Amino acid sequence: MNDLCADIGSRSINHIGEQLCGDHVDVVEQGENSTVIVLADGLGSGVKASILSTLTSKIISTMMAEGLTLEDCVETIAQTLPICSVRGVAYSTFTILHLVDNREMELIQYDNPLVILLRDGNNYDYPKTEMNIGGKKIYKSVVKLLENDIFVAMSDGCPHAGIGLAYNFGWKREDIISFMETIAIAGYTAKTLSTILIDEVNKLYERKPGDDATACVVRIRRREPMNILFGPPSNRDDCNRMMSLFFSKEGKHIVCGGTTSSIAAKYLGKPIKASLNFVKSDIPPIAEIEGVDLVTEGVITINRVVEYAKDSVGENRLYEKWSFGHDGASLICRMLFEEATDINFFVGRAINPAHQNPDLPINFNIKMNLVEELSACLRKMGKRIKVSYF
Repeated sequence: MNDLCADIGSRSINHIGEQLCGDHVDVVEQGENSTVIVLADGLGSGVKASILSTLTSKIISTMMAEGLTLEDCVETIAQTLPICSVRGVAYSTFTILHLVDNREMELIQYDNPLVILLRDGNNYDYPKTEMNIGGKKIYKSVVKLLENDIFVAMSDGCPHAGIGLAYNFGWKREDIISFMETIAIAGYTAKTLSTILIDEVNKLYERKPGDDATACVVRIRRREPMNILFGPPSNRDDCNRMMSLFFSKEGKHIVCGGTTSSIAAKYLGKPIKASLNFVKSDIPPIAEIEGVDLVTEGVITINRVVEYAKDSVGENRLYEKWSFGHDGASLICRMLFEEATDINFFVGRAINPAHQNPDLPINFNIKMNLVEELSACLRKMGKRIKVSYF
């Protein structure tokens, strides 16, 4: 069985003064191990461009996921896109990244900057075949996937960055390649790589983008299971069963909560040790138990993880906080967002008597909601999630 999987992330900035982005990225899963990713760039900027790019990406991703041919997709787009009353044309460029069974990547490119492939941290020049479909010159490539391959797709707002400002002719493709080669070796997530690239584009525009700019990154990696234990079981007699199932799972183990860590320590026959690496933070300190990869406090820590997770699937403005922080929430984020691909939640339904104070904003429902919200965010990141309640 192929144990490769794809980490997918994208980030956009709008043309200055526009509320809507004229670029759009759509991701559609095609079975368990195949995915269609489309980055479309509508003509111009603002509402019209947003409509063109959204229609293009939705039509292509949906049709290709259903197994229709590229010719059918292009023909449908030509007949569907509304014609601009000013320019008299219906025009949207697109880049298609089609992951097939997590074994090969099919690239289909029309008028967008060519996809960059980094292999072993260096630019890899993949073969391209020129096709003509409906009068459009389209490049097609098929690349066999290797672990740590990084594909970078972008709209023309990226190479146009800095025209007349930092550069006379924009940010050249070779300069973007060398920039990405520098950061690719750090092991960042696809979302963080796309964010760093777009942040640099924004700087070159002097934070006044003259065009919509979007980067979509696909990082090929091996599956990495992770297990997180949160709260004791509602029935005390289930403690051993819960711990047995939790520690029998392969991968790293995270234990959250004071009572929960006491139960885990008792099951393992090991003492809980306070961590000497105390970090000045509003998040409670972590602890150590031999045989557990990370031991943290419960609700307050997980609440911060949820906050970071919501930001990560959105604007991703807080990535520097959790990427470099040493508090419990930041450590959990790095393990769940960057390392894990398959996450098993073991959630205890016991009610903590300390949370029953009406003056406290913590109750049983909040704890359950945190698990649901975190699971939803992690699924949006492309993680496989399984939640077991006890």
